[in-house]
Amino acid sequence: MENKKIIKYFYETVVSQNVIKEIPKYISEDCVLRIGEKILPLGVNGMKQHLLDIRKTYPDYTIKILHQYSEGDYIISEFIMEGTHKGEFIGIKPTNKRLVFTGVDIDKIKDGKIIEHSGATNTFETFFENNMIKPI
Repeated sequence: MENKKIIKYFYETVVSQNVIKEIPKYISEDCVLRIGEKILPLGVNGMKQHLLDIRKTYPDYTIKILHQYSEGDYIISEFIMEGTHKGEFIGIKPTNKRLVFTGVDIDKIKDGKIIEHSGATNTFETFFENNMIKPI
């Protein structure tokens, strides 16, 4: 399967449908999380925990890939994530509102698996538009 298709399937099917048992098929044990210049070990278990934690806040969330770009082993995916805010997140109490977030993921693929993950989700605009945060 082509790298872009691997990423699209991972996010739109495995993640969106919460098929946790399939994560090892798409995430390398050596997978790392890149935050700027910091590199943190993630692996299969770290990715599972990350996705389970998101489900605590947005139990019905889904991800839709809008556009993808590739350069070598890197895939950049622009996405929309939607979910109902049912759990506390960074001190924000559940609102039971259906929220829509935009974002970008950058994943590196080796031998058909993600070995590096980074990206950003635009939480500010969504929280501001839904009166979950206020200007100072």
